[in-house]
Amino acid sequence: MARLDFALWDAVGGYSQKDEVMADVYDEHIRLAQEVEQAGWHSYFVIEHQNSPVGRITAPSVYLTAVARATSVLRIGAMMWQLPFYHPIRLAQEIAMLDHLSRGRVEFGTGIGVHEHEFIRWGMDFYQRAAIAGEVMEIVKRAWTASEVTFEGKYFKFDEALPQPKPFQQPHPPIWAAVHSEAAIEFAARNNYHVAQNLDTDEAVARKFDLYRKTWRECGHPGPMPRVFLMRQVHVAETDEKAHEEARRFIASREGGAVPVGGGPIERTRIGWGTNARGMGRDGERPHDKERGEAIFRAVQNYEFNIESGLALVGSPETVIRRLEEGQKRIGYNIFCCNHEIGQMPPDLVSNSIRLFGKEVVPAFR
Repeated sequence: MARLDFALWDAVGGYSQKDEVMADVYDEHIRLAQEVEQAGWHSYFVIEHQNSPVGRITAPSVYLTAVARATSVLRIGAMMWQLPFYHPIRLAQEIAMLDHLSRGRVEFGTGIGVHEHEFIRWGMDFYQRAAIAGEVMEIVKRAWTASEVTFEGKYFKFDEALPQPKPFQQPHPPIWAAVHSEAAIEFAARNNYHVAQNLDTDEAVARKFDLYRKTWRECGHPGPMPRVFLMRQVHVAETDEKAHEEARRFIASREGGAVPVGGGPIERTRIGWGTNARGMGRDGERPHDKERGEAIFRAVQNYEFNIESGLALVGSPETVIRRLEEGQKRIGYNIFCCNHEIGQMPPDLVSNSIRLFGKEVVPAFR
């Protein structure tokens, strides 16, 4: 069996009750990071969201510093830090400090964001986010590798900035690109970044990762090839029947599922999801975004579609191991990231799923 590393994607109490004390929620999830470290998982990831009803991680570097000090070998990161929202020198310094405080365990996940309303609420141009992120990334890499940063771009200007410290990992932490479009995939390949995906069907992901590998080889980069990361909803129980019975109530469920784009508390605000109910403004009409949007719409309506398309991995440990092997061969990922906290699934079911995955599935791929 080919080696496969496992990451936990932690929503950090995204659906916690409003009256819960966030200090308690954070402590609970730091303990979870310690548990998965002890069970042999490779890494632990959170995601940044601003202006979101599930936005418990609005400052990833702060939270991950606490995780770093409570663990010793677990690699940590955000998938992703939303680059357009950051002052690039400060971001570079924050990540470098986190890298030292973890003694070189940071995985730097980058992305531009997809929800228009998050930008509107901060007075930012949603349609300039890719260009802004490009400048941020260029400056961050300079701040990590050069003695000074002098830069004049469209969005940022620095005159002999002196960023400190440099990262613990040399020349810098691994850089990940969270991608969806073919242009973003080719950008990641040209820049020799590791690549991450989550919301497309297995068929679409396989096609996009093939494009990534083809483009990477054409660029003539020295090896080894960067890593490939796929995140999925995962639910494990003692039997297939039990796993599906438990998961069905929270996958493709309006009552127990995740907050739907276009609905939920955001819909009831004055700005809502922005200029388009699908949440992506006019970008939602781009072909690759329409394809993904159609898949997500089907996933919300149909439980079986989630299972058949690979958007969710549900079953006994034996079934999950078999499906992961099949996915490795078809898609070629070498880090599989599990989201066990599916919608409003009760904590006891989530905990049992994580426990079974760590006890039965993780060791099978060592």
